[in-house]
Amino acid sequence: MDKESADGLLFKDHDFSSDLLRQLNGLRQSRILTDVIICVGAWEVPCHRNVLASSSPYFRAMFCSNFRESGEAKVQLRGIDSTTLEQLVLYVYTGEVPITAENVLPLLEAASMLQYPKLFEACSSYLQSQLTPSNCLGMIRLSEILSCETLKKTAREVALTYFPEVAASADLKELCALELRDYLGDDGLCGEEEKVFEAFMGWVKHDLQTRKRYMQELFKLVRLPYIHPAFFHHFIANDALLQSSPSCQIILEMARRQMCSLYGTTSVPDLQPPWHVPPRNSYQDFLILLGGRKDNQQTTRDVLLYHRQTGQWRSLAKLPTRLYKAAAVALHRSVYVLGGMAVGTEKSEPSRHVYIFSLKLNQWRLGQPMLAARYSHRSTSHKNFIFSIGGIGEGQEVLGSMERYDSICNAWENMASMPVGVLHPAVAVKDQRLYLFGGEDIMQNPVRLIQVNGWSFSSCLSHFQKHVVQNGDENDQERVCPCSGAGGADCHRGRLHKEDSGL
Repeated sequence: MDKESADGLLFKDHDFSSDLLRQLNGLRQSRILTDVIICVGAWEVPCHRNVLASSSPYFRAMFCSNFRESGEAKVQLRGIDSTTLEQLVLYVYTGEVPITAENVLPLLEAASMLQYPKLFEACSSYLQSQLTPSNCLGMIRLSEILSCETLKKTAREVALTYFPEVAASADLKELCALELRDYLGDDGLCGEEEKVFEAFMGWVKHDLQTRKRYMQELFKLVRLPYIHPAFFHHFIANDALLQSSPSCQIILEMARRQMCSLYGTTSVPDLQPPWHVPPRNSYQDFLILLGGRKDNQQTTRDVLLYHRQTGQWRSLAKLPTRLYKAAAVALHRSVYVLGGMAVGTEKSEPSRHVYIFSLKLNQWRLGQPMLAARYSHRSTSHKNFIFSIGGIGEGQEVLGSMERYDSICNAWENMASMPVGVLHPAVAVKDQRLYLFGGEDIMQNPVRLIQVNGWSFSSCLSHFQKHVVQNGDENDQERVCPCSGAGGADCHRGRLHKEDSGL
């Protein structure tokens, strides 16, 4: 837009620069006033020195310094083909060049060599738009050769986001140990830890003699706490290659003790335990609502998931049947729904069924049934175990029994019974003890007790006691503690917390 000033009018012809370039390109094509010929082998392209020198620091240094080429009529370029040279000269004179899958790599290399940064970034952007799990590792190598940081960053993000697919490609097996270590140790790696282990083992076995010495260093980066125990025991714990390494044996033994125990494990000197690593960033917590009653008091099969990042609810696969006062827990990336009163059938009665929901597959399946049918009970998970406690049995009696499910053995076993049978107490686990806070009797009267189950680490036997916890100390005498009959409990920072429901 023209601007007026006190001295007159400042005129701007916004098309002048592009018209000038177009005229210069016409002169080049007609070989008018050209003063240098750029050669690639026998291929020759007439150009103007001043245009080339104005377009690139590379040509400016070549023609405006005391280099030999500054006075030569013909200049030979190496590391570039004739087609790419034609396209590059077209870009210099018009500011335009088509970028395709066929020419992007030679254009990128030429733009890097001849110092055309905007063309370089345009080629980089095109390659970023074409990234896939199958080519991202190759793009990372290319970006390192050409010092293209934007391409390298985006390609690495693709490799981390789609790691299971990347691990299936041949390129992963060609990484050096340092490169693989950077991926396995990255918190941003997305994918189940079982896939991380398989990628690590596949890489080692690809060149076993050379890579065996890196096993301990890389195996420590597999986050064993987030591997399903069944996978660990079937495919990791007794792996012959891992067992051949004394250092890996120590890691395996630590993991085995931690997985198989209800308590902690002692650390091994001079070796960082793998058990206290955080989950990777791709692990997400979800809130899932299961069943319940709607406004019309009809028991529903609906399952809803709340995604915290989007703030939205979405429907998941419905419960296999309508259940009244069932218990639900999360264990090993699955949701277990235990017992409950099956409604909507000819005969409503307490159920022993266990339904397992896979969020990954959005599917329900039947699990190993409980030993006793129960509803209005409470369940909790700890390590590899699920505990089902109390509730109402098949004879409508209040149950004092407790049973434990071992997810590794896929079996239930009876535990010590409660001194006082209750309905839906609040439950928390801390230091080999399971704490039951309050609950209700069959008449829905509050039971004001804290009951504690302790089990022996060595013998796996258990016993139940009624306790009162005061100021962090335990009193083994049978006493009444002012504890409400509903709500929840958990263990946080080494302390047990009881929350009243307010109902």
